[in-house]
Amino acid sequence: MPRGWKTAGLTLLALIGFAANSLLCRAALENGAWRIDAASFTTVRLVSGAAVLWLLLQVRGGAKGERRGSWGSALALFTYAAGFSLAYVRIPAGVGALILFGCVQATMLGVGLFRGERPRPLEWLGLAMALGGLLVLRLPGATAPDALGATLMAGAGVAWGVYSLRGRGNADPLAATADNFLRGVPMTLGLSVVGLLVLEAPRVTPAGVGLAVASGALASGVGYSLWYAALPHLTAMRAAVVQLAVPVVAAVGGVLLLGETLTARLVGAGGALLCGVFLALLARQRKAPVKEPLTAR
Repeated sequence: MPRGWKTAGLTLLALIGFAANSLLCRAALENGAWRIDAASFTTVRLVSGAAVLWLLLQVRGGAKGERRGSWGSALALFTYAAGFSLAYVRIPAGVGALILFGCVQATMLGVGLFRGERPRPLEWLGLAMALGGLLVLRLPGATAPDALGATLMAGAGVAWGVYSLRGRGNADPLAATADNFLRGVPMTLGLSVVGLLVLEAPRVTPAGVGLAVASGALASGVGYSLWYAALPHLTAMRAAVVQLAVPVVAAVGGVLLLGETLTARLVGAGGALLCGVFLALLARQRKAPVKEPLTAR
């Protein structure tokens, strides 16, 4: 198979996996279905993801170093995964993916500003559009997403942005991700204990466990592996831009598979956010090409 077609295929499958995470989590946790509680979903997701990533490393021939992850990155990963699960108890898949994606990219672009980067006018315009889209999505109204759910997902997006920044330039991203998943397991077990003591008793059904395993093993473990296989053949700009499709796929999947409603607010705010992120990334690419891709899951 020609390299271009292979890269396109790997990228498409990885992006479907990223969107599937939102759909699987929402299907397991949405009010009314309640197939599993958020803490248990997070635990099963990280454990199954760590297992699959470890198996993939063994098939590949192991890691290039003893341990490629870190406790700081594992904490960011856990914060993302916990906020992601807790948010999807309260908000639809499309809204959640849009908030997550926007906050991931806003975090990474914001860190660039903090480090002294001087944006061009086009980049300022893009950032303003993206933030405006997020604000419109949060305005009070009949179609506004649940405030707590949106806040939790925004926190998850910031955490994943931090995780992505910490992992830039890692010589062995697959091994680092496997190690960080493994380090995150005791943290999520702690979340389950806190949930048991503070909240109601955990709820676990076979269907809920199956959805959590699919999210961790397939959408996360296999999805991340496919993405890392495609990344060496993508420029930073292409890697960032193709991820604009993730919230769209999640929103369409939510409507078709989960019976969610596609509101005018979601379409308008989502369009502004995605166009704004695209303009900001385009301006940054023109100013100074970035070697490492911007990643969002």
